[in-house]
Formats: sequence, structure tokens, C-alpha cells
Amino acid sequence: MDAQPAPIEPDTKDWTVVITRGCPECGFDPGYDVGSTGRRLRAAEPAWRERLTRADARTRPAATTWSPLEYAAHCRDVLRVMRGRLEQMLAEDGAVFEEWDQDAAAVADRYDLQDPAQVAEEYASEVGATAAAFDAVGADAWERRGSRAGTAFTVATLAVYTLHDIEHHLHDVEAR
Repeated sequence: MDAQPAPIEPDTKDWTVVITRGCPECGFDPGYDVGSTGRRLRAAEPAWRERLTRADARTRPAATTWSPLEYAAHCRDVLRVMRGRLEQMLAEDGAVFEEWDQDAAAVADRYDLQDPAQVAEEYASEVGATAAAFDAVGADAWERRGSRAGTAFTVATLAVYTLHDIEHHLHDVEAR
């Protein structure tokens, strides 16, 4: 088995600020129409697919930065986790989410060794399902609530948080 690269230093930044303030790093504006979340998630899929076909998809630009493959695997899993949270909020107003350690998932699931073509297919499947789930949110459900580790979300702010994660990481890999 291939030696595992050094783990990336866990990101401790509170990214929930993007829900209200946006993101100066990638230019994300949280003031978009959340009803377009599904469309925007789908719009990112071709760029992720293309990025995973490049010869350097497995290459970390620095020892402290994920490769495009690792970012794509992370985004695939973000979509799955956030869709689960959305479904939980729609079923139970005031839902409390389990913690998900993204850094531990990257190490345990060996994002660095996954097949880029398979990750592209899995990402496409997850983005399709998650986009459809956000498309199906009724007008009366956007304010349903949930929380994680004391941080409150509505379905609308969960949509913003999810979309930012996908678009931000695409910005990360395209900026290389």
C-alpha cells in the first residue's frame, strides 16, 4: 500500500461566516436566490470532472494543500453529508446534526489514493441528488431549522453554506 502523505493541518476557521458575509477568498456572494442552489451545484460539475482528467489531479501543490483529487473527494462527501442534513431538517424542524470530521474522513478514506475517474462519477451522482433535493424544497420549508455544535442553520443558510463549499474548493483548484 502506498505511504500516506502527511495529513493536512486541520482547518479551524469558522466558515459559517460566509452565510452572511460572503467569502473574500473566492468572491462568493451569499445574497443569491437560494432557489437556484441546485442549478449552481450542477453548473460546477463539468469543471470538477474536467479537473479530475488532468495529469496532475493527484498532485498536491504543496505538502500542506490537498490535491484536486482530494478536494473533489471532499466535495463529493460534503454533498452527501449536507443532503443528509437537509433531509433531516425537512423531516424534523430543529434537527441536531452529528459532527463530521472532514479531515479524519480524508485520511481514513484515503482520498489521495482514490481513482479520479471514479471520484468524478461519484461526485456527479452526489451533485445530482443534492441539487434535486434543494430543488424540491418548498417555499414554506426554507426557514426550517437545524444545528451543529451550537451553530444554527435554516434550510436556506444550509444551502448557502453547501454551495459556498463546492464553489470555493473549485476556486481553490482552478487557481493553481
